[in-house]
Amino acid sequence: MSDPGSAGELSTTQTAILSAYSELIEEVGTDDVSFRLIAARAGVGERTVFRYYPARVDLLLATSAWIERTVFSRPESESIFDVPLAIREAMEAYDRRPELAYVVAEAAMRGVNGAEPAPHRDRFEPMLRREVPSLDAQERRRIVASLCHLDSAATWVTMRRELGMSGRDIADAATWAAEAVLDPIRDRVG
Repeated sequence: MSDPGSAGELSTTQTAILSAYSELIEEVGTDDVSFRLIAARAGVGERTVFRYYPARVDLLLATSAWIERTVFSRPESESIFDVPLAIREAMEAYDRRPELAYVVAEAAMRGVNGAEPAPHRDRFEPMLRREVPSLDAQERRRIVASLCHLDSAATWVTMRRELGMSGRDIADAATWAAEAVLDPIRDRVG
């Protein structure tokens, strides 16, 4: 079984399985999807699904990573100050595909082993170092942590489920919060 986080290592069969499961999640939810149904949709045998993903958690983790990489993929921001717009676009994408956003968020929020709760962290840190070199390590960590928290399906789910916010209000709130994190350092650009 390959690492679910490595897109380049997925076989055609694995991609078919993850794609099939994603489609079924949107149609019937996660609880009502059997390995047999996934196999039929993917055009493979049920044993093939089990060979790649022996437990439901393995399948869920791999599917979550695949959804984040494919369905919710987006171009990299060139500047840390472009991140609020990228966060807005992510929130709008989650709103268009809510069932899949829930899957990504649940995998991260439940702390499923191997889930990536902050997939863009490795991008934010270098941008900050390059663009605002005067930040000390503690300031940089605070900003990266804030942006990572805002830039997540978990934030979208929390605002939707717990606060009952509309998609537009979620996108506005997340964008505003990201701008508020970055505003104090705008004048320190190197």
